[in-house]
Amino acid sequence: MDTVIVIGEALVDVVDRPEGRVEHPGGSPMNVAVGLARLGRPARLVCALGDDARGASVRDHVGASDVQVDATAIDRTSTAVATVGEDGGASYEFDLDWRLDAVDVPAGTPLVHVGSIGAVLQPGAQVVLDAVRSRPTGALVSVDPNVRPTITPDRDGVLATLAPLLAEADVVKCSDEDAAWLWPDRDVDAVLDGLLEHGAGLAAVTLGGSGCAIATAGARRTLPAPAVDVADTIGAGDSFMSGLLAGVLATGTAPVDLDEDELGRLAALALACAAVTVSRPGADPPTRDELAADVAATLGERAV
Repeated sequence: MDTVIVIGEALVDVVDRPEGRVEHPGGSPMNVAVGLARLGRPARLVCALGDDARGASVRDHVGASDVQVDATAIDRTSTAVATVGEDGGASYEFDLDWRLDAVDVPAGTPLVHVGSIGAVLQPGAQVVLDAVRSRPTGALVSVDPNVRPTITPDRDGVLATLAPLLAEADVVKCSDEDAAWLWPDRDVDAVLDGLLEHGAGLAAVTLGGSGCAIATAGARRTLPAPAVDVADTIGAGDSFMSGLLAGVLATGTAPVDLDEDELGRLAALALACAAVTVSRPGADPPTRDELAADVAATLGERAV
């Protein structure tokens, strides 16, 4: 099975909880790479890490899920200080260094996933765009804006940087909070319409505890989220993204050609992955074996 390439930040989440401060590896692209690998889809993470204890913890974490790491050397590993509220939601403050060496995307790569800070913060963002534009024929592109206004507060600048990536994308997912910041004058259906008109074959908007909306030009579905006791929401959107992408790749169908039934199955898989993640602390996406059999079936046959 060919390896998905995920390009973007890997960092250490420093989480302030009522019982004290804890640290664990994080970063949206890193979480997506781990999520894909745990679902049986080989992944290579292209990121930037320091030669320090936090960098070693990131390497150990992704290595435990058999994710390959291709890291540009930076002075110190980036951090995100997350404060978890009473409702389980998290807010972040970042200390981030985003530089990246040129990225080689080999022939046979089925998918290149990009997003979050790594897609919009220079100088690394230009390398991300170059990698997407130089991808081999047949490689899908997925984008998750996962906006962080504390790092990139200029909305017009973020939109301008995202625009060429969105134009290359086959799959785009954003949260309702992302959408409200990026396109405050649009409702969910208008956001989906805009993403599809911009070039995406498949677009999804997550709606927190209410589920998600997912669409192609010819089909549209809205599904509720599974009921679950929430520990925190760290990594929930990333688990949704990895589930969605693993499902898309398993269909063997171009995202633009997915029908209503296929959209429903993909959304159910992605929501199930997110539900497992929010049920336990931190960004801890599920393995295939932790999913219900009917949901896991959307992933297709296990790799031999």
